[in-house]
Amino acid sequence: MTTAIIRTIAAAAVLALPFAGLAGPAHADGERFVFVSHAPDSDSWWNVIKNALKNAGDDEKVSVEYRNPPTGDLADMARIIEQATATNPDGLILTIADYDVLEGPVQAAIAKGIPVITVNSGTAEQSKKLGALVHIGQPEYDAGKGAGERAKAAGVTKFVCVNHCITNPASVERCQGYADALGVPLGDQMIDSGIDPTEVYNRVKAHLAQHPDNNGILTLGPNSAEPTLKLLKDTGAAGKYHFIAFDLSPDIAQGIKDGVVESAIDQQPYLQGYLPVVFLTMNARYGLVPASDINTGPGFVTKDTIGLVEKFAGEFR
Repeated sequence: MTTAIIRTIAAAAVLALPFAGLAGPAHADGERFVFVSHAPDSDSWWNVIKNALKNAGDDEKVSVEYRNPPTGDLADMARIIEQATATNPDGLILTIADYDVLEGPVQAAIAKGIPVITVNSGTAEQSKKLGALVHIGQPEYDAGKGAGERAKAAGVTKFVCVNHCITNPASVERCQGYADALGVPLGDQMIDSGIDPTEVYNRVKAHLAQHPDNNGILTLGPNSAEPTLKLLKDTGAAGKYHFIAFDLSPDIAQGIKDGVVESAIDQQPYLQGYLPVVFLTMNARYGLVPASDINTGPGFVTKDTIGLVEKFAGEFR
């Protein structure tokens, strides 16, 4: 599948959505939008979104700036939103990593007349409360619950949820949904692994050693999945646990093919980057915005389907 075809499909999906008319300025190419994420520089998962932003900017003939807190600090993210607002962009795209931390800066941007679209983290309800035009993303609790239902069907009774971004409430929702699907308390089955690969490796190793009855593993992204995969390989435990990973990366794809990872939860990040640029452009030029929020996930990539998506990992998937 070529890049051109993928862009055409995405554009067709946009045109098929219901739109509500809003008052807006006349058509003028060259709008400038700013995308602010909560992701630290070390999180390679966001490369797909960056690729989508570039492609959408090229297709719509607009400029899109990607900004993020280098260490993932949410107070820093709030400051970045304030700085972006001060430059008067034609629209802001941002993640609701922590509603309480970001509420003030986001509502200040909206009060200034800057259209906002929320993506990825947060909920549709939080997005609406902030005053954003639309939310594009994956319901995180539902995604975790879906993973937990798969784990329960496989016989999982105890697990570890490896949380590399525990300051983001949405990450806790993933773990909680998984626990609720199993019908067990989350408790100490969620660990704060941090993002340093060595720390993730050692903290997961210690937890599994202290809880030999664990038979399930849930990781929340490549930052936690990849060191965990290395640990299982190093200790000869590959295949011992029912392992589900959020998101895709080359290592996670290989883990699925090897039978170490049962499935990966795909939230289609390309859509989270591409669609908001298109929507803000349509809003700026024609006063249009979708009449409903957009769920981009969850979907589950398994050994049966990995061949369809792995060649696009890191670029479109």
